[in-house]
Amino acid sequence: MTRLAQLLSAPLLAVLALVLLAAPALAQDADPADGAPAGDAIETNAGPIQEPEADEVMPGDGPEGETALESGEIALDEGEGVHGDADGHGAEHPPPPVWLTIPFAVLLLMIATGPLFYPHFWHHYYPHVAIALGAAVALYYWLGLHDTLPILHAAEEYFSFIALLGALFVASGTILIKTDFPGTPKNNSVLLLAGAVLSNFIGTTGASMLLIRPYMRLNAGRLKAYHIVFFIFIVSNVGGALTPIGDPPLFLGFLRGVPFFWTVTHIWYIWLPTILAITAVFYVIDRRNKAESLREGAEDVGRDVEPGEVPGARAVPEAPGVEDVQDVHAEGEVEVDLPSDRPNPKQLEIEGKAGFLWLGVVIASVFLDPNIFGWVPDLHEILHVPFGIREVIMFAVCVAAYKTAKPEALRGNDFNFEPIKEVGFLFIGIFLTMQPALTLIGQWAQVNADSIGVTTFYFGTGMLSGVLDNAPTYVSFLSAAMGKFGMDVNVPSMVSDFAVVGAGTSIETTFYLQAISVAAVFFGALTYIGNGPNFMVKAIAESSGVQTPSFVAYVIKYALPILIPIYIVVWFVFFSGYVVPQPADAEAAAAAAEAVVRTPGLLLRF
Repeated sequence: MTRLAQLLSAPLLAVLALVLLAAPALAQDADPADGAPAGDAIETNAGPIQEPEADEVMPGDGPEGETALESGEIALDEGEGVHGDADGHGAEHPPPPVWLTIPFAVLLLMIATGPLFYPHFWHHYYPHVAIALGAAVALYYWLGLHDTLPILHAAEEYFSFIALLGALFVASGTILIKTDFPGTPKNNSVLLLAGAVLSNFIGTTGASMLLIRPYMRLNAGRLKAYHIVFFIFIVSNVGGALTPIGDPPLFLGFLRGVPFFWTVTHIWYIWLPTILAITAVFYVIDRRNKAESLREGAEDVGRDVEPGEVPGARAVPEAPGVEDVQDVHAEGEVEVDLPSDRPNPKQLEIEGKAGFLWLGVVIASVFLDPNIFGWVPDLHEILHVPFGIREVIMFAVCVAAYKTAKPEALRGNDFNFEPIKEVGFLFIGIFLTMQPALTLIGQWAQVNADSIGVTTFYFGTGMLSGVLDNAPTYVSFLSAAMGKFGMDVNVPSMVSDFAVVGAGTSIETTFYLQAISVAAVFFGALTYIGNGPNFMVKAIAESSGVQTPSFVAYVIKYALPILIPIYIVVWFVFFSGYVVPQPADAEAAAAAAEAVVRTPGLLLRF
C-alpha cells in the first residue's frame, strides 16, 4: 500500500500544482476588475504602462518598427500601473507583508539542509514541501490580499521555464556523444570554453544538457565535485552573456526592446576576460588532480578504447557488453574487455543525430511570441491560460523527441526523468514563494532609484540574482534604472533608447544596462537556484552517481572564494569609475565605489 501511495503521489501532486498555477488565470478572467488580462501581465515589478502616441514608431513589429507589445494598447492614466502604481500592485492591492517572505526562506533552507541532515525525508517528501509552501503564499495572495496577479505571473514564468528546460533536457538526452579523448586539464578547459561559446547559440540550458554527460564521461576515474561546479560556472551561466538566446534575463530584455546584437557589442569585452579568468582557476585546480582518466591510462599502454568504454572500472552505459543500465551503478567494478595493442585514434561519435533537429525546433520556438511577431496567436488572451504557443510546441517536443529516440542513445546517456521531476517540483515552490520578495525588492528599487548608482545596481542585481530567479530580478532593476531617468520599461522605444542612445540626453544610460545585464547573468552562478540549468546539472550528475556539493558547500567552498573576487575585479575595472570613466550623472556611484575600495576587508585600498 505504501508503494502504491508513492506511485500515485507524484502525478496527484503534479495535477494539484497545475491547478494551483492555472487558477489565477481563471480568476483574472472571471473578475476583470481585479487586474490586467493575462496577456498584459508581464512582470510583477513592471513600471507603469504608457500609451504610445499615435505617430510614435515602436521597435519590433514589421519593417516600419511599429509596436509589437500588446500591453501598449491599454490606455492608463499617467502614473497608473497595471494595478495602480509602479510596483504593479497599487491602491487596489497593498504590497505583501515582509513576513510573507518566510516560506521562501524556509524552502531555501530545506533545499540546503535536506540532503545533508534528513535525506530520507527530503527524498520522499520534497514535492509535498515545495507545493505546500507555494500554496500557502498563493492562498494568502488570493484570500488575504485579494490579488491574484503575482500568482499569475508565477504561473506564466513557471510554464515558460519548465517547458524550455524540459524540452532541452529530453532533446539533448536523445543525443549520445561518445569520444575517446581523455579528461585532462587542457581538454577539459577546451570543452568548457567551447560550451561557453555554444551557450550563446542554444542557450545555457541547451549547452548544459548537451555537454554535461560527455563531460562526465571524459573524466571517468578522476571526476570530482569541482568539475561539476566549474561546468555550472562557465557553461550554465557566464558563457551565455553574449546573446538574448544565451540567458533568460537577456531574452526578457530583448522582448522589451533591447536590440538583439546589443549584448554582444557591449558585453563581449567584459565577458571574455571573465570567462578566461574562471577557466584559468579551473585549470590550476584540475592540474592538482593527479588521478588519470581511465581512457588516458588505456592509451598509455597502446590499447584501443572504443568510445564509451571505461577500462578497468565501472562501464559507462554505452560500453560493449553492457545490456542493463543498472550495471553502471552496480557495486564494485565492471570490467570491460579491450582489444590489445592497436593504435588508438581519437574518435568522436554521435548517435541520435535527430536530437539536433529537436533542439533546433526548441530554439526556433523561443521566438514564437506575440511580442515579437504579431501573427502569433496569444493564448493568454484567447484561452486565458498561463502559457502560449511556444510552451505548447516545447511540451510537444518533449513527447516526440522521447518517443522517436534511439534506445541505445537513451541507455548510453543513462536517461531518466528523475532530474527534471526534481527541478519541476522544487521550482513550483520557488516561483510561488519568491513573489513577495520580488515585489518588495522592486518596490524598494523604484523608491530609491534616484539615490542609487551603478555600483548598487551591479551588486544589487547580482546578489539577488544568486538567490532569486535572475530573470525577474533583471526586469526589476532595469525598471528602477529606467525610472531614474523618467523612462518606462514597458515602452519598447524607451528601452531601445535607454540601451543605445541614452534617451536623447548626454547621459550614457548604456552604462547602467551593462551593469544590470552582466550582474544578472554572471551572479546567477552563485547558488544552485540562481539560474535554471544549475539545478538541472546537479540533478543529472547525482542521478549518474556523481557526488556534488551540497547547497551550502557550493556557496561557501566554491562560489564565494572563486566567483566573488573575480566579480569584484570586473566591477572595479568596468563599473567603479577608477578604470573605465563613469557616466556624467554617476556621482553617487563614484562615491560608493570609493567607499568600497577603501574597505580593508576587500584588500583594494590605494
